[in-house]
Amino acid sequence: MGIIDSALELPIAPSFTRIGPLVRSRTERWQDLDTYDLTGRRIIVTGATSGLGLAAAHQLAGMGASLVAIGRDAAKTDAVVASLPSPTGAGHAAAYADLGDLTAVRTVGEHLLAEHPESDTLIHNAGALLDERQTTADGFEVTVASQVLGPFLLTSLLLPALTAKQEARVLTMSSGGMYTAPLTVSCLQMSDSGSDDPYRGAEQYARAKRAQVTLTEMWAEKFAGSGVRFHSLHPGWADTPGVEEALPTFRKIVGPLLRTPQEGADTLVWLTADDASLTSNGRFWHDRAPRPIHRLPQTRRSDTPERRAKLWSWCVDRAGVDPR
Repeated sequence: MGIIDSALELPIAPSFTRIGPLVRSRTERWQDLDTYDLTGRRIIVTGATSGLGLAAAHQLAGMGASLVAIGRDAAKTDAVVASLPSPTGAGHAAAYADLGDLTAVRTVGEHLLAEHPESDTLIHNAGALLDERQTTADGFEVTVASQVLGPFLLTSLLLPALTAKQEARVLTMSSGGMYTAPLTVSCLQMSDSGSDDPYRGAEQYARAKRAQVTLTEMWAEKFAGSGVRFHSLHPGWADTPGVEEALPTFRKIVGPLLRTPQEGADTLVWLTADDASLTSNGRFWHDRAPRPIHRLPQTRRSDTPERRAKLWSWCVDRAGVDPR
């Protein structure tokens, strides 16, 4: 990292706001996303119907890629797919699944594998921050189900399609909020109010995002010889419908310093298009540069080999799949 980049990153706020990409894009001379050619690339995107996912989907389609958008709401997903540009005549498709519903994820994963036996990139972007604790039909807390178990299952199911390509990528949109959360398995799913670990939406979200980043590193280690590159990233503080709904006070305070969805999605699109993501594996990115996954001593102490192994086994058991 350069001196200016480091100066932005250290105090957090300038780096996470729109000041970060404004300064870095100029001092580091970022390549314009529109100059990349993704013709012939098939990209699967979850959470493509709003916010960062919608911004990324439109940008990627405009660069020539063929998009498969996965969404919960069929009508909304169909409308997004119909709106995607296609400058090269690439076809786009919709698929339907709630990432927290493991049965639906298995169904859509098997469908996509049959329809698209080769895929270039899988983007995990679906997820939301909930004010109140909710559970899935399988009894899992919704945030963990949709942002940890669902992506774990979908990645496992689509591995054959990804490994069929020489240079495939799995990219996971995490959050800078994960910096506050230690790695935990026994307390990954927070309990109802009144317990020793009462549910707090922002904290639950951070724990799930920490698990995402750790699992990304583990995927990279376990499948280092597969040809697939695994990376996670965080978008900074972006003004999305999710932030507006879940964090209205934060949105009001930060106000005009929030990034646009396009600015928040920039690194995700760049990792999809640029060869930089092929020269390393298992990294955590922000504003087109790899970043450390720990800022606090307590989160670093929590990140032990034993706890990592326990997290992987927990996902295997709950998702009902053992990727090899």
